[in-house]
Amino acid sequence: MPTRDEILEALGRVIDPELRRPVTELNMVRAIEIDGADVAVTIALTVVGCPLRSSFEDQVGEHVGTLPDVASVTLHFDVMSPDERAALTTQLRGGVETKGIQLSPKTRVLAVASGKGGVGKSTLTVNLAAALAAQGREVGVLDADIYGHSIPHMLGIDQKPVVVDKMIVPPVAHNMRLMSIGFFLDDNQPVMWRGPMLHRALEQFLQDVHWGELDVLVVDMPPGTGDVSISLGQLLPRAEAVVVTTPQPLAQEVASRAATMAQKTGMRVVGVIENMTSDVFGSGGGETLAGELGVPLLGTVPLDARLRESGDAGVPLVTREPDSEPAQAIIELARVIDASRAGGFTRTLPLVS
Repeated sequence: MPTRDEILEALGRVIDPELRRPVTELNMVRAIEIDGADVAVTIALTVVGCPLRSSFEDQVGEHVGTLPDVASVTLHFDVMSPDERAALTTQLRGGVETKGIQLSPKTRVLAVASGKGGVGKSTLTVNLAAALAAQGREVGVLDADIYGHSIPHMLGIDQKPVVVDKMIVPPVAHNMRLMSIGFFLDDNQPVMWRGPMLHRALEQFLQDVHWGELDVLVVDMPPGTGDVSISLGQLLPRAEAVVVTTPQPLAQEVASRAATMAQKTGMRVVGVIENMTSDVFGSGGGETLAGELGVPLLGTVPLDARLRESGDAGVPLVTREPDSEPAQAIIELARVIDASRAGGFTRTLPLVS
């Protein structure tokens, strides 16, 4: 006959797929009933209709159902009360109620930027993030391209974020947390906002979203040097920029403006990535831009249809075909960027509302 302590120990290995913490630590285990070799467990979910119930079922079956003295395990679900959700929110935020940015000061913020659209910035964002996650980093992705939000599709996420009390819990895919304005729009509706609304949206993504203990937050920036780019520099003055360009001289010229703006808002430019290197677009433009900016060329990524195909399929190429040439180039880029770490962000600059 299994003991309650043995079952609790096994439940300590059941991880909430969105909050990324054990259910025992989150006080989600509502009841344990033992009848000989048969066990029944009740877990209190944060919200009704949790989209990831099957993950709990699989994990409880794996960790509790395989104990030597357990013949069968039955999992029941309950829902947290408003007071329990409020207590959970306070616990996840370290026991204090804050109005500021919820990122850990140790979190490195990487803004993937470009001067113009169509250079493959979003594709590089999801693949760099996935490569960093595969290298053992705890990674979040922020889709800050408000008008051209495409990251949810590229990561195959169609579920909405869960709201616990006043805290937004981002969905998880490919071992990464994601937040995007696309989650809050119906179908393919356009976003028609002016500067202050854009700033407030980005501010909310940094204040109200439970990112957890991230090592890296990779931000897909909108093209150009507009409101969102300026706001990120104000909200996260120690963010670092990775500038993406294609080999053509026009792309270099426009990307140079994005890099200059990043520097003026206090960001450190980590380096330049040349994307779509090929006979079609040529090569060498990234190296020229890096020389003009006085920063390193981090690497080049060849033009390859598999990058587009994997994005359409909702799986990063570095996950889907890690041995392919473009995936290997991006994996090496992630290693170079990870090694260039200069530190986390700082809260010294006040929020602008």
